[in-house]
Order: sequence, then C-alpha cells, then structure tokens
Amino acid sequence: MSEQKANPELAPFRAQIDALDQQLVELLSKRAEVARKIGETKAAQGAAVFVPHREEEVFKRIAGINPGPLPDGALRAIWREVMSASRALERPLTICHFGQPGAFTHLAATLKFGQSVEYASVEDIATVFSEVEKGHADYGVVPIENSTDGSITDTIDAFLATNLRIINELHLKVRHHLMAACPRDQIKRVYSRHTVFRQCRGWLATNLPGRELVELVSTTKGAERVANEPGSAAIGHSEAAKAFGLPIVASDIQDNPNNTTRFVVIGQVNRAAQPSGNDKTSLMFGVQDRPGALYDALVPFHQAKINLCRIESRPSRRRPWEYLFFIDVLGHQSDSILAAALDLLRKQASTVEILGSFPRAERALNEGG
Repeated sequence: MSEQKANPELAPFRAQIDALDQQLVELLSKRAEVARKIGETKAAQGAAVFVPHREEEVFKRIAGINPGPLPDGALRAIWREVMSASRALERPLTICHFGQPGAFTHLAATLKFGQSVEYASVEDIATVFSEVEKGHADYGVVPIENSTDGSITDTIDAFLATNLRIINELHLKVRHHLMAACPRDQIKRVYSRHTVFRQCRGWLATNLPGRELVELVSTTKGAERVANEPGSAAIGHSEAAKAFGLPIVASDIQDNPNNTTRFVVIGQVNRAAQPSGNDKTSLMFGVQDRPGALYDALVPFHQAKINLCRIESRPSRRRPWEYLFFIDVLGHQSDSILAAALDLLRKQASTVEILGSFPRAERALNEGG
C-alpha cells in the first residue's frame, strides 16, 4: 500500500510540495540563464568567474530576507550549490587542493566551491601553488593555520616564492576520528599527519599508549594503508573512512573540541577580491637590522587603531638570520585608513608585499545553523 493511500491526509501537502518544486525549478532555470549572460559578459571583459565579495553579498542578502523556518546555515549550503552550478555555466573551474578526496582540505574546498567544479588533488602544498601558477588550475585551497597547532609552515614558506595572492579565506571545524578494520585493543600502529598527531596527543596517550605512530603526507594516505594492513588504524575525517570502507572505532578524538583550521584560496593577482565591508589583509615585510625596527614598523597600525589579528616570523632564505614577518590586519588594502598605514610601513620596512585582501570568514563552513 502506498504512503498516500495509508495517509490520505498528506495528499494536499504533497500536492503543494509538487507545485512549489515546479516553481523552484522554473525560477532556478531563469536564474541560470541570467548567470549564463553574466558569464558571457565576464568572458568578454576577461573578468574572474569566482568573485568572493559578490558571494558574500549574496549570502548576507539571503540571510537578511530569510523568514525561516530554515536556518541561515541551511540556506547558505543550498545557495552554495546554486552558485557552484551557475559558475559552471559561466566557465568550468578547476580547483587544486592538498590531499586526496576525503582529506580535510578536500572537504574545505568542496564546502567552498560546491560540487559543480573539477577538483585536482596533489600530495604537497608547494604543488598546489605550482599548479595554479602554471594555469593548470584556476584556484588552489591550502591550510594556513590551526587554532590548536599554529601555522602551517609549508604554506607560509610557499608564499616566499610565488606571485599568487590570497583570494579568500575559510574556516573548518576539525573532527578527528580513529578508523580501523580491527578492534581497538588489536591496534599496533596508527597512521596520520604529524599535525593530526599533535592535535590528538592527549587522547592517544590515554587510550592507545605505546602504539607506534607513523607519519604520512595526508590522512587519506593513512586510511588507504589501513584498508590493506591488519592491526593498524588511521586518524582522519569520516569521509576518508567512508571512502575506504573502514569502521570508525572512536569519534571526535581531538583534544580541543573547538579545534578549527583556517584555509586560504589562492589565485592569480588579477583575480583579487574587491572590498566587501568586512575584510582582512595579509602581508609580509622585512625590517632593517637595528634596535626597534619591528616596533617602528608596527606603530602605524597602532596609531590608526587597526587590529593586528596575527603576526609570525619566518626565515627570509636570502641570508642567515634574516627574517620576514607575516601579519594579518582587519580591513581592505584599498581602505583609506589601511592604505595610509601601509604607506608608512613601506617607509620603515626594507620590503613589503601584500599577499591579498579578502572577505573575512566569521564562521566555520561546517558549523550548523
């Protein structure tokens, strides 16, 4: 017996749903036609297909007109796929990311760009930069820092040898799971990335003391190995467990329940984001070898009341014991106040390079609601 016959009171609601679905498809098709025309105009102008500040405008407007009962996060997920499909009509995009499908960076990329783009996975961060620079990919997605473990040095170092810019940033709440094809008490070794081991060190010490910890280039490489190796386990995302048919024997084993990784979208200079009204700017600079040089370089930001939300030093690689400083400040480089502070910085620093201005991420893409 069909559900409709068993529950005849549902029939009017089903009919309403069917009629509304037809209207939705018709409206989405009209939207897609407009998106196609936008793509033709962009192609004639040589403009970028992915426009971060416009994307943020759409998300804010959708949230502003949302009457419920769907939460803003649900509408954002729906519109992400709508915009992904629309961009594909404008021009197919290729997104290069670090790690195989099922890795955290792949998840971040798909949550940002949706399912209507091509994804290319590589095994190290430097190759992501190389593929985008060579034009083999339109954009790249790489991790840049973790709230528990600090900066991803491979990404920071890659900016020293590239002309690519940060186009966008995104946050992802990190959930680590232990996956294995055997009971927990039979596990002899565990595979994962070195950063993951550091983020789970407390849980591992308490629950799997004395087990061999084997570092690999990605969490999905660990899951792949465990699928064919008895007595082993891997730590990674649930998608990796699903991809290799591995049971999850322990969930959410990260020591910090608020563990979040920040990723950046990298692209060519001509694809830079325009001001959105809530932006962040990343830059690197060097200072002369004299007392107070770093203090003098930072004074313009203090005087202009510009918030520095991150600062880090890295070896310049040009001469021993010379360092470059990487900082994030709130604001877009075209904002008059920030632009004036940057001009003053250039007078104090030996070198200044703007790595990009982009819409500021305020919530994790995989955060509910």
